[in-house]
Amino acid sequence: MSRRSWLFSALAVLPLAACTASGPSAEPPRPGSAPALKLVAFDSCAQLEKELRTAAEKSYVAPPPIPENARAVGRGDMASTPKAAKSESSGTNVHEVGVDEPDIVKNDGRRIVTVSGGVLRVVDTVARKQTGKLDLKLEAFGEPQLLLSGDHALVLADGGRHHPLRDDSRIMRPGNGRSEVLLVDLAGDTPRLLSRYRGDGRLVDARQHGSVARVVISSSPDFQFPYRGDPEPENVMQDDRGNIERAPMEAWLPTWQITTGGATARGRLDCSAVSRPESFSGLSMLRVLSFDLNATALGDGDPVAVVADGDAVYGSAGSLYIANNQMWRMNATGRGAPPEGTDIYRFSLPPVGQPAYVASGRVPGRLLNQYSMSEYDGHLRVATTSWTDDASAVRVLREKDGKLVEVGAAEGLGKGERIYSVRFIGPRGYVVTFRQTDPLYSLDLAVPERPRVTGELKITGYSAHLQPVGENRLIGIGQEATTQGRPTGTQVSLFDVTDPADPRRLDQHLVPGGYSEAESDPHAILWWPDNGLMVLPVADARADGALALRVTGDRIEQTTRLAPTAENTGPMRRALVVGGVLWSVTDRGVLASNLSTLDQVAWVGLT
Repeated sequence: MSRRSWLFSALAVLPLAACTASGPSAEPPRPGSAPALKLVAFDSCAQLEKELRTAAEKSYVAPPPIPENARAVGRGDMASTPKAAKSESSGTNVHEVGVDEPDIVKNDGRRIVTVSGGVLRVVDTVARKQTGKLDLKLEAFGEPQLLLSGDHALVLADGGRHHPLRDDSRIMRPGNGRSEVLLVDLAGDTPRLLSRYRGDGRLVDARQHGSVARVVISSSPDFQFPYRGDPEPENVMQDDRGNIERAPMEAWLPTWQITTGGATARGRLDCSAVSRPESFSGLSMLRVLSFDLNATALGDGDPVAVVADGDAVYGSAGSLYIANNQMWRMNATGRGAPPEGTDIYRFSLPPVGQPAYVASGRVPGRLLNQYSMSEYDGHLRVATTSWTDDASAVRVLREKDGKLVEVGAAEGLGKGERIYSVRFIGPRGYVVTFRQTDPLYSLDLAVPERPRVTGELKITGYSAHLQPVGENRLIGIGQEATTQGRPTGTQVSLFDVTDPADPRRLDQHLVPGGYSEAESDPHAILWWPDNGLMVLPVADARADGALALRVTGDRIEQTTRLAPTAENTGPMRRALVVGGVLWSVTDRGVLASNLSTLDQVAWVGLT
């Protein structure tokens, strides 16, 4: 077995010792539910060091056998949004109105800001020309994304990896990398870099409330293991225990540097900012940073840290939730029992300053992604799929004494299938599962203690994203499939969910052999309710452009496939509306079209 496998297979079952006193839960978990989880602060740096070192050393134990029903899952879809106020320009298609999410394109009603290939560009939507360009000189390799406030842009670039250590069966190396956060001034003719933050770890995600962005970064312990050929596993374990024992405390604490105006300041996470769950959730250091986009320079982000893993970030108006799917335990080792469940941490968000830890909990099974979570009327709704039998459920959690406690569940959805998309809209929920057919389940969540399935619609194919398009109407974007479950091309379905007991498909548009980026990233969708226009990128054997549809009443009408007349423009990535003009964005240029007729009126090449 490889050395990484020895490490991670044991971590999957390793608890952390308690470091502060904590009594029993005030409310026992419901039968069949995962136990509640709670965060506690470390008493001291010495206690933090002791527990982290003990956890790492104890990880070298024989792994348990693989159960027959253990299986890995892929990533999926997204969703959830109330009505937005009428505007002259469109924003990013996000999970919750008023909570912005990073994307490759932003606009403020007068300019379009894009980032690709490590270069930020600004397009004036009135003059219809590129007016600014800035080479960001990024060292992080992930596709950069943007947030925008006033004349400032915040650029986020991922520099880490999903799994802490790389394995070639003989040598282990840290795989953290360094992620980057850049503050850019857009006020002048040329964009200007104000500050650059570089910090250990991978960028998980970010959310923006007003001018404040909360950035979540996960870093791994920086253990150095020398190359030793192919020694026996027993010798490997003994030698590595010694390396861990000798590793300084700093190996667990991520560092950063901030460069502003030619001056560089350096810092390291203080152990007083670190908390941990009562039970083990990973050796990663998950930290939440706060940056004000209206500031003139970046600080250290006033970090709040948790010894835990984190994969999915969901933000509501006043909360930030981070969920740990614990997929790394299965993917890194290929061994061991499936995780007990998914850990969820909630932080409350003040208008400015440091987030505050409020509560944590655990739900059985795995989340699809951030859109499997939704906060409503003081409760968190969570959709999960079981690790063991692929049956799905929607669970309702309530905060009690620092814990997220399950108060109700609707179980048994799509047994033998997995969730492909979720949408929560007020007191209702919609879940799509798929294996060979696509059951669209509608749920009544009005009574948190008694969530229930009210209706089911079975059709071929599946929806990977559910988009509200008016009262009691949903658009499903995904793949049509044969009766055996083989995908055959992009499908866009219009659903009527007026009757919770009888969801119906009203119309369908197919692109045989097609695929849309919107199936995996709903930021790629434009929904413009003023004239019922939906635009999404679609590629097939004939074209790689934007598909424009109009939703009118009970019908989906194809308007056109948008493609610029210029050559070598690259695939369409995003579409947005500014001042009565539809802008379709590629990595090499921006196509301007008349919003009513969709005729091309300009092409702005990005140089």
